[in-house]
Amino acid sequence: MYIFKNALRCISRSKGRNILIGIIVLVIAVSACIGLSIRQAAENARKETLDGMSVTATISFDRQSAMSNMTPPTQGGDMSSPPEFDRSQFAEMMGSSSALTLEEYETYAKAQTVKDFYYSLSVSLDGDDNLLPVSSEDTQTEDDTENNKGGFGGMMPGGMGGFDRVMGAQSDFTVVGYSSETAMTDFINGTASVTTGEVFAEGTKDYECIISEELATYNNLSVGDSITVINPNSETESYILTVTGFYTDTTANENSFSMMGMTSNDPANKIYMSYNALQAMVEASEGVSETKTDEDTGREFETALTGTLSATYSFADVEGFEQFESDVREMGLDESYTVSSTDITAFENSLTPLTTLSKTAGYFLIVILIIGAVILVVLNIFSVRERKYEIGVLTAMGMKKTKVAMQFMAEIFMVTLVSVIIGAAVGAVASVPVANTLLENQTTAKEQQFQNMEQGFGRGDKGETGMPGNMGGMPQGGFMKDFIGNPTEYITEINSATDVTVLLQMLGIAVLLTLIAGMASMLFIMRYEPLRILSNRD
Repeated sequence: MYIFKNALRCISRSKGRNILIGIIVLVIAVSACIGLSIRQAAENARKETLDGMSVTATISFDRQSAMSNMTPPTQGGDMSSPPEFDRSQFAEMMGSSSALTLEEYETYAKAQTVKDFYYSLSVSLDGDDNLLPVSSEDTQTEDDTENNKGGFGGMMPGGMGGFDRVMGAQSDFTVVGYSSETAMTDFINGTASVTTGEVFAEGTKDYECIISEELATYNNLSVGDSITVINPNSETESYILTVTGFYTDTTANENSFSMMGMTSNDPANKIYMSYNALQAMVEASEGVSETKTDEDTGREFETALTGTLSATYSFADVEGFEQFESDVREMGLDESYTVSSTDITAFENSLTPLTTLSKTAGYFLIVILIIGAVILVVLNIFSVRERKYEIGVLTAMGMKKTKVAMQFMAEIFMVTLVSVIIGAAVGAVASVPVANTLLENQTTAKEQQFQNMEQGFGRGDKGETGMPGNMGGMPQGGFMKDFIGNPTEYITEINSATDVTVLLQMLGIAVLLTLIAGMASMLFIMRYEPLRILSNRD
């Protein structure tokens, strides 16, 4: 107790020096509180969002891994030329081994962490003369029509990028069959909605469908009308669908792919129906399939419709998703397949500005603490040297050097603790507006980076440069955005930053600064000899 009482008296006697130390510690405390609050806000935002987020995942074939694992073709006598990539082998691999069957998807859905499971089937089809796809082109030449045949089971002359029948040519329409209403995520999240009529019955095998309002208007269709779709590989194979309703899709204005004959990828040209009905159509097509030879490549192919099966797994939390990946590996999923979640990817992207700001705040905190600790050490060394005679008197009277050092540390701790408390209060008030201002700057920088990238690709408004942003009939930002991703909706504001964790960390900083500065003082005090100090006093 004597040590603390004497420390208080010494603090009151040296007000100027202790006020200077207090101001320095106050600046350190405010800066540290803001830095710690930003880091804590980022952690809280991550934790709160992840705790309340439902995660979905898909299993997809890893093309890059498949290409790297392909056996190189036999090289000729000229060893100076590298072997050419075997496109046929890759096409066969993609066509035969890349797609999982519905039975395999359902097997993996039995994992304990899976909360829900749904799937869809996509098939490319053409329309008859009475069903034309929505297109920005006024007319379509016969050559264009022929080149666009093929769907998922067709083939473009010469192949598209060498993938031929694996990738398929683009047809007029993409018909999507859903396993359940849960699978129709665009209608659940509000991106799309049925405006006229009603959706087809869940799980029905009847050839019923809903089409976009644009497609209905373009072809003068009404609810209850019938439309005819044709197998792109066989013009004699057709199917009649009954339109039960019209829908609107908010992505249709931005993500149109109607250029270059890619009409089937335009949201306006998508036809939705039950998975069971579409699967029945595919099975019927297999029953009447013929073997044909492509005139350009000389390859044989089956005219049966084929489609792309996509399955989605839903989990209650991120831990469930992470456990699912290890579970499916144990259940036999090959390493050539990847388990990924667009939800987690989108979430991580939304936190990018806040995460960057958190890292910057961490570096700033380290620098502040280092500079502040050095300044405090220097000030305390000068203080000890100035009070050398006082130290000599106390030790000569019988006080142990360790107690003298403890008194100096008590003085430093008291000044530091008061300054840290005031600094924490100021920092807590200032942390939210300061963090939001810095976060806004980070978000603006990210958005500007995206805009610069858009302009670099020739998209977006060119202002008065005379170069239009909508070249070749392509909607601005539409064609490439689906490949590179739309601008992410970042977290741009935090409501609270300082909490109990930050306050405890601030207390730890007070103790740390006290120990660093006090240890420097203790080293000098322990070196002093009381008699020499008293005898050498001027």
